[in-house]
This record gives sequence, C-alpha cells and structure tokens, in this order.
Amino acid sequence: KEKGKLAIGNVINTQDKYPDTVVASALWNMEPTIDPALKLVKEAKFKAEDYGPYSMMKYKGSELAPLGTFEKKVPADIVAKVKAKEKAILDGSSTVKVDDSQPKSTAK
Repeated sequence: KEKGKLAIGNVINTQDKYPDTVVASALWNMEPTIDPALKLVKEAKFKAEDYGPYSMMKYKGSELAPLGTFEKKVPADIVAKVKAKEKAILDGSSTVKVDDSQPKSTAK
C-alpha cells in the first residue's frame, strides 16, 4: 500500500485486510482434493495417486475471489473476459497448461 502497488492474493482472500491493495485473489478449496481420498479411505480402497488435478478450477479446487472493493474499478470488458474464461475452464472447453518450473524473479 505504501508503495502504491496493487496485488493479487493467493490461496486465501486477504482483500478485507488490504482493501485498497488486493484486487482479487486466487482461492484454493481443498475439499475437491481431499474428499475423493477420504471417500476411498472410508471404503478401504485408498491407494497413493496424484490428487493434484482436483485442486484445479475445472474441479472447483480453485476459484477467483469476488472483486469486492475493486468491483467498480476493473473495466467491465475485462470482467466479462475473465468470467468467460472461467466458464470455459469449468465446462472443459478451455484448459490451462501448468508450468511447474522454478519461478525466476524479474525484480530489479
């Protein structure tokens, strides 16, 4: 806030703490990842496997937080594009490639 920069939150929505700084947040919902594993444990059928894909938006394991204090500040055409992409991801007509490589800072 002191530097006049905007931010995107990650994992949880922190806009309530930083209403003039956090534009939106990418939220993680653990239930779609955990629920299938717990079901298999209860059925005594659990086996080790990659449950990571259930954390993706397609399975509602992630989502975008509401714009909240930025609702009127983000241009309507941008909001429409984001909602259209979200819909396409949820209905399976669009997929997002995950890049698991080590991030590199661009800060100077």
